[in-house]
Amino acid sequence: MTKNLILPAHTGLYYGGKWQRAQGNQTVSVRNPATAAVLTEIAMAKQSDVVAAIAAARQGFEAWRDVAPLERGKILRQIAMIIRQHGPDLAMLDAADGGNPYGELIRDVENTASQFEYFAGLIMEMKGQSTPATPGVINFSVRQPLGVVARIVPFNHPFMFCAAKSAAPLAAGNAVIVKPPEQAPLSGLRLAELIGDLLPPGVFNVIPGGSEVGATLASHPGIDATAFIGSVPTGKAVSASAAQTLKKVMLELGGKNPLIAFADADPDEVAKAMVAGMNFGWCGQSCGSTSRALLHEEIHDAVLERLPAHCARFKPGLPTDPETTMGAIVDQRQFDRVRSYIALAQEEGARLVLGGGSPSSPELANGYFVEPTIFADVTPQMRIAREEIFGPVLSIMKWSDEDEMIAVANGVDYGLTCSIWSDDINKAHRTAQRIDAGFIWINEVGKHFLGTPYGGFKQSGSGREECLEELLFFTQEKHIHIRLK
Repeated sequence: MTKNLILPAHTGLYYGGKWQRAQGNQTVSVRNPATAAVLTEIAMAKQSDVVAAIAAARQGFEAWRDVAPLERGKILRQIAMIIRQHGPDLAMLDAADGGNPYGELIRDVENTASQFEYFAGLIMEMKGQSTPATPGVINFSVRQPLGVVARIVPFNHPFMFCAAKSAAPLAAGNAVIVKPPEQAPLSGLRLAELIGDLLPPGVFNVIPGGSEVGATLASHPGIDATAFIGSVPTGKAVSASAAQTLKKVMLELGGKNPLIAFADADPDEVAKAMVAGMNFGWCGQSCGSTSRALLHEEIHDAVLERLPAHCARFKPGLPTDPETTMGAIVDQRQFDRVRSYIALAQEEGARLVLGGGSPSSPELANGYFVEPTIFADVTPQMRIAREEIFGPVLSIMKWSDEDEMIAVANGVDYGLTCSIWSDDINKAHRTAQRIDAGFIWINEVGKHFLGTPYGGFKQSGSGREECLEELLFFTQEKHIHIRLK
């Protein structure tokens, strides 16, 4: 089903407005996680490549910062148009490279185009402020771009994160260096082919590579801000490296997010929400997944009875087939990690309600597939209740005392999202106030709304994205004092 697959024509490094060879001539094979077939080989950058890219980006910044704001917005809208024109091809490329279903990824492409349009429209909101002063004095501030921004992105939304996460810093007038995910780098390279010529040389750069690239981007003094999406341990490492030069850091890290259902919630709606919130289409590879369900004892059994029917539509299949509803785990390492947690849950005494294995279809035999997996009788002390698995594994806990339930919901190191289900708006809103999470749904789950701040509490990160705050993060405010003669 990959007959429409368009691979990037260039597999090197893109910086300074040109395709460049990696200085170490090191390459790596990129494989389809559903079939294990090699798609292509790409260059892997070394530290010296990153240093060269940073120098090019600094030159690009000098040109881009002087482009009139409305002209920058016009270019960003052109980028959005090109992304939409190539949407099906980009979604198919991510499906083959990253393992998520084409049907889900086509929405990623649309979301990406919308974010370019959104931030293009916000450019004129990069406003300073005036301060009251005595006669003959004027005090005001202006906002200016930072300089060069590094964006280090993960594998679960390869194209969307490479592209959409570049929109705000570009809108603010910065140059951007993107490190695409090692597991799924191809759509980042294809993006450079599509939009590179729209921007001055050095403004948009794509540098594939391993941890050496990320570490250099985080620590180098030529980078003015680093934004990272990924695991907590790597986020801590990025933050520590960035501290060497006191650069700004934005982190969107992991989650072990609760879905809380009260006794008055409809059991079928809750079951449907639990399945939707787990992002089974993405094999649970989403930091915002509500991977812990806290069900009131009065509806617990009724919800469990309804889960198989709602899970039935998620069956692993080839990601490049538009009819597929659930794709593959991104690589062998992550596949082994997910399977180890499934085994651990059973060892710790959790009850397997659904799934737990891999599909038996011969055409999927070489891929990294895991069925939707649900455990009941989970206790807060179990590792599957405390640690982010980043796979299609849902843990269910029963509760009766509200205060104890809140303590369990808040009793992990993460605080990204939470979904609350109740017909009593007072109860639901009271609970939302008590939950330590940055993004909360009431009688909804999983959806993002462009313009609303997305980000986490505690070790789920810092900063807010998909909103005006993201744009302003990539600026700095300068105060100007004038004494009139």
